Amino acid sequence: MGLSAFYIRLPRLFQEQAIAKADGSYPKLMKRLLKAKVLIIDDLGLAPMTAVERRDLLEVVEDRHGLASTIVTSQVPIELWHENIRDPTIADAMLDRLVHNAHKIHLKGESMRKLRSNLTIQSNKRK
Repeated sequence: MGLSAFYIRLPRLFQEQAIAKADGSYPKLMKRLLKAKVLIIDDLGLAPMTAVERRDLLEVVEDRHGLASTIVTSQVPIELWHENIRDPTIADAMLDRLVHNAHKIHLKGESMRKLRSNLTIQSNKRK
């Protein structure tokens, strides 16, 4: 459809932001994240966020709010995101920008990775 998209896992985003701050390319990175019409941030909630991480993620979400689409994936229910973000004020600000005008998709069932691995195991047993 001609729209630009950018996919990144949250731990990698935090790593790239830290490196960009250290080498002076932070504004360039933030511009690249803003430029994508769709930003997909995967794996929110794998580990509790540090103070720097939560502020950095809020900057990304804030910059994009109302301008471009942001997709966040997580295995953690939205109700538990406050615990992961670990700062009620920043969590409220982030969730206000992400959740209140979002389309939420709750998936049920086994992980596709798990299901596919079972298929692989079963097909190997038949050989």
